[in-house]
Amino acid sequence: MASKGKEHSMKAHHLESFTLTKLPDSIIVERVLQGEKGLFEILLRRYNQRLFRVVRSYIHSEDDTKDIMQDAYVKAYTKLEQFNNEASFSTWLIRIAINEALQQIRKNKRQTTNYGKTERLDNVFHLPDTNQMNPEKQTIKTETRTLVEQAVDQLPEKYRVVFMLHQVEGLSNLEIADCLKLTDSNVKVRLHRAKNLLKEELFKTTHDASIFEFGNHKCDAVVENVMKRI
Repeated sequence: MASKGKEHSMKAHHLESFTLTKLPDSIIVERVLQGEKGLFEILLRRYNQRLFRVVRSYIHSEDDTKDIMQDAYVKAYTKLEQFNNEASFSTWLIRIAINEALQQIRKNKRQTTNYGKTERLDNVFHLPDTNQMNPEKQTIKTETRTLVEQAVDQLPEKYRVVFMLHQVEGLSNLEIADCLKLTDSNVKVRLHRAKNLLKEELFKTTHDASIFEFGNHKCDAVVENVMKRI
């Protein structure tokens, strides 16, 4: 009986945890303000990926990006009473994160030359589960992601963040305008420009004489087959 009671208790706990994760942001915020501090973790997990992508659009160092994310979350928590539901919680959080990122950039302004050296946008894009692919497809997917990440990293900041929010995070133009305090038309222009610049960057990356190279074993195989047939 004791074991059944324990099992029932565990199921009830899991059900409660699952139910809590489905709560709307506004309810979670309200309950956190009422003293349920632990529920703030739900918001962290809900927006970690989005916040990473937003901050990473401004900051080239992944370590710095993580630090800024943490600072943004702490600031959001301490200012939670100021959240008034006029905008969505994610928009409010993104604004805080962007402000933190811009402050970091201003602090490092004197190191502009070093800032120009970019790293890959690690883990920004997610591709299908590579465990279900053969080694060749895995390699192609990895190389493709690397090319795209490097190309996105070359976009000017104002285009990069709009591209990330729209194409990667799936935010609407109006949501992006709200986050970045831009007009809807400005968002459209920046998104269009970002896509064109990205195409140009990818074209430069792939404009290589080695693409579709026909040599080595490919050449040897054709020569061998033809010589056998003549």
